[in-house]
Amino acid sequence: MMTALTYDSTRVTKDVEGLEFAYHEAGEGEPLILLHGSGPGVSAWANYRYNLPVFAERFRTIMPDLPGFGGTQLPEIDEMYFVVAARWIARLMDHLGIESAGFIGNSMGGAVAAELAALEPGRVRRLVTMGGGGLSVATFAPDPSEGFKRLFAFIADPTREGMVEWLKAMLYDHSIITDELVDERMRAVAADGAMDRAKAIFGSLLNPKLQATYTPLWTRAATFTTPTLMLWGRDDRMLPYDGAHFANRMVPDIELHTFARCGHWVQVERKADFERVATEFLTRETPVAQA
Repeated sequence: MMTALTYDSTRVTKDVEGLEFAYHEAGEGEPLILLHGSGPGVSAWANYRYNLPVFAERFRTIMPDLPGFGGTQLPEIDEMYFVVAARWIARLMDHLGIESAGFIGNSMGGAVAAELAALEPGRVRRLVTMGGGGLSVATFAPDPSEGFKRLFAFIADPTREGMVEWLKAMLYDHSIITDELVDERMRAVAADGAMDRAKAIFGSLLNPKLQATYTPLWTRAATFTTPTLMLWGRDDRMLPYDGAHFANRMVPDIELHTFARCGHWVQVERKADFERVATEFLTRETPVAQA
């Protein structure tokens, strides 16, 4: 039986080509990399700590803090952030001796994993996204969404009240928003340089010069070759559910699973179902091609 997986027992920091990377690792087997989203106070541990014991029973599970988040330094952003982060995740994989892995990405983490799959398809064996960006595109919902409006409001004025309002947009079940959760997120936001890094990352996404050199991934969806499972909360107010449909129509090898009474954090609100569906997809045998 696996011993308790704590923050300290799984935490590792490494220098990767001059960038200090922080990540959590547990388990053995096929490598699985979990990439978190981009909200205030986010980190790999905040996003996935309750899922880690389940995945570590089957996989060598690695949860990095994305560049500029948590304990990972922010590199120079000279391309769209999703691409910059994808390149650094590939470098981390090299450092860990991982040629190819399964990926799970929540929100921005889904966009980063999808960018890596587009840049280097062989590195992403299978991809699971949860309310993921990149391949998705809003078709009917307002843009920016309610969740993004509350996120940007918090970045402009990082108050406790603003944090609560943003969390309400993230979750269908507001009973999850405890004082403990808000306190934890506010402490992470108050960490030295955390808000400056967040402003730099989101600012880069709106930088016209970087936008001019970037071809959105969703416009390349028909050429995307990685087997993909999209998980979506029907009540997601950050990246609304309608954003899934373009990719679901255009990506050649894709499946879509929707969860009722669920917001942006599928891994929290539908924990057991998320783990079951993701594990089945990641461990599924590849069909033998027919002659």
